[in-house]
Amino acid sequence: MASLLSTTASAQWLKYPTPGTPRLPDGRPNMAAPAPRTADGKPDLTGVWRGAGPLYRFNIAQDLKPEDIQPWAEALFLRRVRDSRKDSPLARCLPVSVPFHNFFNLTRIVQTPALIMILYESPNSPHRTVFMDGRDLPRDPNPAWLGYSVGRWEEETLVVTSGGFNDKGWLDSAGHPQTESLRITERFRRRDFGHMDFEMTIDDPKVFTRPFTMKRERLLAPDTDLLEDVCENEIDATHMSGDTGIRLSPELLATYAGVYELATRREVVVTVTGDMLFVQGLNEPKLPLLVQSETKFMSTATPTGFEFVKDAGGTVTHLIVRGDSGDQKAVRKGASVPAQRK
Repeated sequence: MASLLSTTASAQWLKYPTPGTPRLPDGRPNMAAPAPRTADGKPDLTGVWRGAGPLYRFNIAQDLKPEDIQPWAEALFLRRVRDSRKDSPLARCLPVSVPFHNFFNLTRIVQTPALIMILYESPNSPHRTVFMDGRDLPRDPNPAWLGYSVGRWEEETLVVTSGGFNDKGWLDSAGHPQTESLRITERFRRRDFGHMDFEMTIDDPKVFTRPFTMKRERLLAPDTDLLEDVCENEIDATHMSGDTGIRLSPELLATYAGVYELATRREVVVTVTGDMLFVQGLNEPKLPLLVQSETKFMSTATPTGFEFVKDAGGTVTHLIVRGDSGDQKAVRKGASVPAQRK
């Protein structure tokens, strides 16, 4: 078995040194070396890049205020969360969205003067073609999962504008919807060999009341390659659970809202949206929780449980976080935080 795995990994070039990569004396890639350039002097974005991190992959709207999202979109998002995202495109072997790709998966960029190809390590997701020949976006496109993209250079920054999306995609894994009015603007600036500044602006007036922008860093993934990832026959669909049907009053949930501190001095923030709790740790996405009982909840994104513990007087004193590495106690700090929509 070991020899078979070794042969497979070798065949996939997972550790093959990327040609042209500047190296440190110990052989590691020099990520701080100057960014490469093409023959026409533009920064060369070619390479395999890591996703921009999990912060917005699950809840792309986590930084928005209640008035920034349309009520119907908010209601649909919460319903999809309660249903454990069982009808998500990913669960049905359908392509995931451009934002999902940007924040989660490995991406290969292949840059030429006339067009840029973007390939993804994700099941059943087509590649993207960014046309650099000065054309405009199509005026009456056939709606597509990843839309249509055109690009231009603004000095050292590649600006990609995309439209023509369908209304079947989910902007994040939790279930914020998109409509055919969606317009996405991405900005890529390669600071040096291994680091790229990345911005993405979402503008869908049917879902959000204003455009909003997320800024993250993306890291080069040298000496590796994309793996084939295929979703087959929806074999897990019948095992996915839906809404538990348990509802707790907003008044009860408000007693759980607050800031809790783990022994590591790491804070966990619990907020309320209607009849649903959200939890967020440092540098982690804001995640909705599914109700299991009056005091027990489950994360909708990770196999983590949360149990609120009360004293004899009924006041919540601490939170037990149950994960694969064991239970952790988080002590409540001060007064509760206000209820929020996001």
